[in-house]
Amino acid sequence: MTEPTGPVLVVIPTYDERDNLGPVLSRLHAAVPAADVLVVDDASPDGTGELADAMAADDPRIRVLHRAEKSGLGAAYLAGFAAALRGDHQVIVEMDADGSHAPEDLPALLAALEDADLVLGSRYVPGGTVCNWPAHREWISRGGNLYSRIALGVSIQDITGGYRVFRRQVLEELDLDDVSSQGYCFQVDVAWRAVRAGFRVREVPITFTDRERGTSKMSGGIVGEAFWRVTCWGANRLLHRSRGQDDAVSGARFVHD
Repeated sequence: MTEPTGPVLVVIPTYDERDNLGPVLSRLHAAVPAADVLVVDDASPDGTGELADAMAADDPRIRVLHRAEKSGLGAAYLAGFAAALRGDHQVIVEMDADGSHAPEDLPALLAALEDADLVLGSRYVPGGTVCNWPAHREWISRGGNLYSRIALGVSIQDITGGYRVFRRQVLEELDLDDVSSQGYCFQVDVAWRAVRAGFRVREVPITFTDRERGTSKMSGGIVGEAFWRVTCWGANRLLHRSRGQDDAVSGARFVHD
């Protein structure tokens, strides 16, 4: 795809992120002033949704999608993507609300769309860094990425990362109605679908900084789901190859900055 990029919508899921949302949006609009924002709030008990409504009332670039209950990161992103596709935005961004994804990195991710359809903000390509993360969290992340690369036969270094930029066409053409995975696994699922569909995937280094305020939503169940689903996908891929079916991943295009 070579069509120019257009209006940008940043989808930010929230659950109990009242202390983080304001600073993140302020930094985001300092870095990319024209970006629109869709806050997808899962009925946060700490009042994040009400804060988002107040910010939206003062800034036409901000909209809020309220969901009835907390049902997982993947479901929140899918709801945000569906809302984005009902509008005219040509570029859709995934970004966490906790400050771990630096808004200052977004211009570089957007620029990388010049020769890509999906840009992944990567902690694990040259130039990427992780700050203030406990050692066990980083080893879980690195181990999950290594396992996913081996199981799925892809060369993406950070397939579990959640800082991403999509051309609209990617989300339009992927079968997102069939995505039910959450957390790490949601990120793996969507990236692998893009690879198999033949889209150009590019990784760009980012600085990932552990949250300073609030509590991480990561759990053993999320890690376990990712391990199980990736194992199943990998086994299915090997089964298809043993039957002589084409491996779409072999023709995929990856670029590491």
